[in-house]
Amino acid sequence: MVDIGEFIGQVFIAVLLVVVAIFVVVVLFRSIRIIPQAYSGIVERLGRYQRTLSPGLNLLVPFIDRLRPLVDMREQVVSFPPQPVITEDNLVVSIDTVVYFQVTDARAATYEIANYLSAVEQLTTTTLRNVVGGLNLEEALTSRDEINSKLRIVLDEATGKWGLRVSRVELKAIDPPASIQDSMEKQMRAERDRRAAILTAEGSKQSQILEAEGRRQASILGAEGDKAAAVLRAEGEAEAIQSVFSAIHAGNPDDKLLAYQYLQTLPKISEGAASKLWIIPSEFTDALKGLSKGFGAGTSGASNDATP
Repeated sequence: MVDIGEFIGQVFIAVLLVVVAIFVVVVLFRSIRIIPQAYSGIVERLGRYQRTLSPGLNLLVPFIDRLRPLVDMREQVVSFPPQPVITEDNLVVSIDTVVYFQVTDARAATYEIANYLSAVEQLTTTTLRNVVGGLNLEEALTSRDEINSKLRIVLDEATGKWGLRVSRVELKAIDPPASIQDSMEKQMRAERDRRAAILTAEGSKQSQILEAEGRRQASILGAEGDKAAAVLRAEGEAEAIQSVFSAIHAGNPDDKLLAYQYLQTLPKISEGAASKLWIIPSEFTDALKGLSKGFGAGTSGASNDATP
C-alpha cells in the first residue's frame, strides 16, 4: 500500500522542480538579448537610462533592466504628403517633400524628442513655408536646388540635438493651381510658336542669302570665264596674224601675188548677209594697177616675140 504522505511529497517536489525550471528559463530569456545589425537598444534600470546596447549578444539583469524598442540606425527616406504653401505673389502651391535622415544617437532620439518622425515632418512643413513664402511662383519653380539646400541646413541644425542627421531634402513636386497651369501652358506654347517663327524666318533669310551669294559667285565665275575666253581668242588671233605676217614677209611676195590674194578675198567679203556696203582699200587699186601692168607687160612681151 502506497503512503499518501510520501506521494504528496514527491508531487510537491516535481511541481517545485518544474516551477524552478520555468523560472530559470524566464530568467535566461529576460537576461539574454540579441541586437540585430544596424539597430541599437536602450536599457533602463529601474526606470532610468542605464546604457545603449550594440549589435550582438548582450546580457541584462532580469526583472531590473528593461529594454526599450530597438532604434533603427540606418538612413531613412520619408515622403511627406503635399503641403499647401503661399508664395510671395499670393499663389497657393502644393509641394511634396522627401527627407533623407539618419539616427546618429539612439539615446537622444529616445529621450530628447517624443516622436522624431512627426517632429521632422512638422519642422519640414514650417521651414518650407518660410523659404517658399519669400519667393514668387517662377522663382519657386526654377530654384529647387536653392530651396533644397536651405531646407537641409535648417533641418540639420534643428534636429542635431535630437540625435538625427538630415543628409538630403528634395522637393518631389510643385503643383500650382489649375488656372495658373493653363496660363503657363499657353505662355509656353506661345513662346514655342514665337521661337519656331523666328527659326523659320532665320532659315528663309539664310536660304535667300545663300542663293544670292550663289548667283553672284556664278556671275563672277561666268564673267571671269568669258574674260579668259576673250583673252585667249585675242591671243590666238594675234598669234595667227603674227604667223601670217611673218610668213608673208618671209616669202617676200611681189605685187602680182598680192593682187591675186585680194581678188580671192573679195568673194568671202560678199558672203556676209549684212554686207550692204563694200569698202575697197586704196591698196586694192594699187594692186589692180600692178596686176594690169603685169598682164600688160606680159602681152607686150608676147607680141614682140611673135613679130619677126
